This record gives sequence, C-alpha cells and structure tokens, in this order.
Amino acid sequence: MMRSKKWLFSIVGFLIVAVFLFPIYWMVISSLKPMSEIFGESTLFPKNVTFEAYRNIFIGSDLAIFRHFFNSLIISFGTMIGTICLAAPAAYAIARKNLKGITLFLLFILITQMFPSNMLALPLYTMFAKIGLLNSYLGVIIANMTLSLPFVILIMRTHFLTLPKALEEAAIIDGCSRWGAFLRIILPLAKPGILTCAAFSFLLAWGEFLYSLTMLSDNSKWPITLAMRQFVGQFGTNWGELMALSAVSTLPIIIIFIFTQRHIISGIADGSTK
Repeated sequence: MMRSKKWLFSIVGFLIVAVFLFPIYWMVISSLKPMSEIFGESTLFPKNVTFEAYRNIFIGSDLAIFRHFFNSLIISFGTMIGTICLAAPAAYAIARKNLKGITLFLLFILITQMFPSNMLALPLYTMFAKIGLLNSYLGVIIANMTLSLPFVILIMRTHFLTLPKALEEAAIIDGCSRWGAFLRIILPLAKPGILTCAAFSFLLAWGEFLYSLTMLSDNSKWPITLAMRQFVGQFGTNWGELMALSAVSTLPIIIIFIFTQRHIISGIADGSTK
C-alpha cells in the first residue's frame, strides 16, 4: 500500500513538473525550427533543426544583444547589492530590538510587498524626473529595490531570529562593537539566508520589464527583457529570434539556481522556522 502511494505521488509530481516545464520546452524547440515550420503543423519535435535564429541574434545584431545582456547584469547586480546592504541591517535591527509597534511595522512591510509595480511606476517616474534619475541605471535599480526590499527584510528577519543572541553578546564582551559583531559573527552565520535573498532580488530584477520601459528612453541602456520588444513589430512578430533570445536570457537564471540551490533551500527552510 505504501509503495503504491509512493508511485502515485511520483507520477503526480512528474506530471506537475512536466506541465510547468512544457512552455520552456516549447520555447526551445520553437527557436530551433525554421519560420515556415513554426507557422505550419505543430509538432513536439522539430523536423528540420536550424540555428539560424541564434546566428541572427548574435551575429546579425551588431553585438547589440551583448550590450543588452550587460545592461541586465548591471541592473540585476545593482539591485541585488543595494537590497542586501539595506535589508540586512534593517532585518537585524527588527529581529534584535524590542521596538514598539513592530507588529504593525511588519504588517506595513507585508502590505507594500503586495503593491503591483504598475501602481508604483507613475509615482516613481514623477519623483525620479524631479531628481534627475530618469534614463539611468540607478533609477531602475532603485525602482527594482522597492519590489524586492520588503520580501528580503521579512525573510532575513526570520533567519536572524534563529541565531542565538549569546554569540554576539560573547563577541561584544571580547571587545567587538555592535557593528563588528554583526559583520564578523552574524553575517557569516546568516550566509544561507543572504544567498537566498540575493538570488531572489537578482532574478526579480533580471525579469523586470515595466520599470525599464517607463524610465529608460535610451535603447542603448535597455535590459534584455526590453530588447525583446524589437522582435515584435506592428505587422508581425519574428517568433524564431524572439524564442531564441528568450531561451538565451534564461541561462543566467539556470546557472544561478544550479550553484545556489543548496543554499536557497536551506535558507528558506531556516527562515521559515520562526
């Protein structure tokens, strides 16, 4: 009986994974099909494999695609670093200090996480226009941080709550300052949680579209998500090259997940125990 349940759960799990991975599979095989086959009879396997779409986006684009990739890296790394630098001290203070109204403050952070980006785009655009941050990487980075910062603070706070206070108290007795104990003792122990939040903020910024569309008028600063619009025209869409670029743009996400999978899983598990 138990063995049949395991087989049933395995089959159900496989079907769920297959449903979620099928769009990715369809994206990849569509990028390997000639244009005539994409609009012809739909098949699960390409009849005539071609890499023309990949050749066109890399060789026939005057290296513009590489520039867009570089722009995405600047925005994503900037968002990740800024989010962690602000969220780590804030989460540590919330976890260690007995502040009045902390429950309401955490509720406020949770509510801000629910705000959709299209609701914040216009106020941020107006504010950045007044201080000169439009059409700049910094403006997009700050806008992306408004999306990732609330979630990261909540996750890192719960992770800091799992660390005993005796560790930093012992460091302070040995001569460390509060900041020294935080930087030398707490942060190394919180490495899984930090890596989890860093990966989340990077991936969120990598796939962000609306803020870049709103604030970047210079196409030389467009990230890769915005560059995909070039393949969508008024009278048609170049589906082969669009699918090829979409497949290539997922590679950083896959690489990050492969190298940080163990830390992400342990960080989420540790951060959910409080």
